[in-house]
Amino acid sequence: MAPKIIARNVGKVYETRRGQVEALVDFSLEVEEGEFVCIVGPSGCGKSTFLRILAGLEPLTSGEYAIAPGDDPNKPLNNVVFQEYAIFPWKTVLENVAFGLQMRSVSKRERTAIAMDWLERVGLRKFADHYPGQISGGMKQRVSIARALANDPEVLLMDEPLGALDAQTRTVMQEELMRIWEETRKTVVYITHSIEESVFLGDRVVLMTAHPGTIKEIFPVDLPRPRSHKTTATPAYAELTYAIWQSLQGEVMRAMQEQQA
Repeated sequence: MAPKIIARNVGKVYETRRGQVEALVDFSLEVEEGEFVCIVGPSGCGKSTFLRILAGLEPLTSGEYAIAPGDDPNKPLNNVVFQEYAIFPWKTVLENVAFGLQMRSVSKRERTAIAMDWLERVGLRKFADHYPGQISGGMKQRVSIARALANDPEVLLMDEPLGALDAQTRTVMQEELMRIWEETRKTVVYITHSIEESVFLGDRVVLMTAHPGTIKEIFPVDLPRPRSHKTTATPAYAELTYAIWQSLQGEVMRAMQEQQA
């Protein structure tokens, strides 16, 4: 079976007042159908840039990438969930979740039923008529995730979606996201700064170098599924997170030194 996502020698150069800045260089990655791949790297390494390229929000400078379409031409190729709560404050929770379906001209009855189903899955059904200003940060992010999944994309692209949450809410949301993924088995590319989060969620952890970013190492995550936070208390989890940190530590130091130069 061909990979769902293929990136070959992707490069990205930004034009700035000080000249060209190389964000990505020779970045190559394949992601299988239904795989949950986490990308980790130091600040400024280009991981979010790569995600934006996959989403079609940023043109690449060199190389190529492709996302294989599915059997349904009406299904969107991808949806993005950002760290910021990208939901409309003037729309209700239900209207926000149904928005992508509305843009695809799905009937009001059908899109309402689909949106309510997803609100049920993320535990927000009773908040359907609330506005974003009336719910917590963790609930807003659940709305963002529900909206992306309600649109039934081929690929879910997630850019530090839990990064703005407090530690306790983030822990709860990690398990919630894991449960939803177990149900849907969407292909996911997930950007995070957290090694612990990447090992808990991912099938593989892709480790990037400091700027300009490329792949340094890929770690398979052989922890059994389904996972809960009990998984984080196992020796195998601890050993893998430490191994990734050992490989990442030098890149983080190099990134810090470059920022001070």
